[in-house]
Amino acid sequence: MTDPNPTSSEKSAHRLKSIFGGSIGNLVEWYDWYIYSAFSLYFAGAFFPEKNETAQLLNTAGIFAIGFLMRPVGGWLMGTYADRKGRKAALTFSVLLMSAGSLLIAVIPSYNQIGILAPLVLVLARILQGISVGGEYGTSATYLSEMATKKHRGYYSSFQYVTLIMGQLLALGVLVLLQRCFLTQAQLHAWGWRIPFAIGAVLAVSAMYLRRSLTETESFTRETTPGKTRGTIEALFEHPKAVLLVIGLTMGGTVAFYTFSTYMQKFLVNTSKFSKDEATLISALTLFVFMLAQPLFGLLSDKVGRKPLLIAFGVLGTITTYPIMTTLGKTHDFWMALALILIALLITTLYTAINAVVKAELFPVNVRALGVGFPYAIAVSLFGGSAEYIALSFKEHGHADWFYWYVTGCIFASLFVYAFMGDTKKYSKMEE
Repeated sequence: MTDPNPTSSEKSAHRLKSIFGGSIGNLVEWYDWYIYSAFSLYFAGAFFPEKNETAQLLNTAGIFAIGFLMRPVGGWLMGTYADRKGRKAALTFSVLLMSAGSLLIAVIPSYNQIGILAPLVLVLARILQGISVGGEYGTSATYLSEMATKKHRGYYSSFQYVTLIMGQLLALGVLVLLQRCFLTQAQLHAWGWRIPFAIGAVLAVSAMYLRRSLTETESFTRETTPGKTRGTIEALFEHPKAVLLVIGLTMGGTVAFYTFSTYMQKFLVNTSKFSKDEATLISALTLFVFMLAQPLFGLLSDKVGRKPLLIAFGVLGTITTYPIMTTLGKTHDFWMALALILIALLITTLYTAINAVVKAELFPVNVRALGVGFPYAIAVSLFGGSAEYIALSFKEHGHADWFYWYVTGCIFASLFVYAFMGDTKKYSKMEE
């Protein structure tokens, strides 16, 4: 029988267990999402007729963007489900969808075997994954924020990005192992790229069972708003300022994040002319440090507030993005490339470490998962998901540096939002 009056140490242990359980599922979700990007250098030729490498990457980036376009659908559906039926139920369902998408990609025949059906099925798989990850972000951000105490909310919620990046690192780790230990380049291009998708499908099923044992948050179980009025679009738009704030504060951060994490592997190969193995290693090393920095900045936000960190990101990102990317595009030195990307990612940490808790603190519990997930997914779809495609399009037309200005402009626009918004640590709508 459960003790009706648990001690503070028992509450703390229970909280840590729940945060760990939610985070591990988040890791698996993001591994499944990122293996598409990590392995696109190898499977691009399997789904599209032979052209130059930039054209093939452009096609796969287009499908990557389609997955992002489905994220608002996922943010809406899963956010509504999480606000009505609970965070636990939504987290479990989202990882099931991700598993189905990964399994589908693992078994799709190539273009040479089934023609145009191959990229069409790939699109379907990414649609499923887009819906899944669109719902995952808002629900997991809400779950982790609600599970944390007020004093350490920034610290604990930062683990969403720890596990998000860990999922990306796991994807890169699988790639490095296959590249260096098990398969030749020819084998990776021919069939080896299917292995990580099969692994992802199995891991997602395991995460689904793990999430079924999670405990629901007290914030949700204590909520007295009638079920039919929870998580509705009408209820969400009773908070128009908060919705616009989520979109505005996300724009610059999501472009910076996807530019210096997901796109960098391709940038190093396609622009800086590093080998695929070197590009993968640089990406893995910089992301590892980026991951470790998240809790430090989350903890800092609990001390000084959220707004100072966001403003620091906006100012530093605006000043440094163009010179970093220009130098990075010209360098062929391994350590110089690593240092430049690391600087950019550490600046981006000022946003990523706290963006989940900032959004969660903007909304009351009856629309929190929907409020965090839906407008965020819109911003990520418009700006994050399209970043790689825009970069490759500019490059193909001979204007690669236009993308550097585009990233700078997005960060600068968000800086205005940071400057005029209140500090959510002080004006949070989340109870203890």
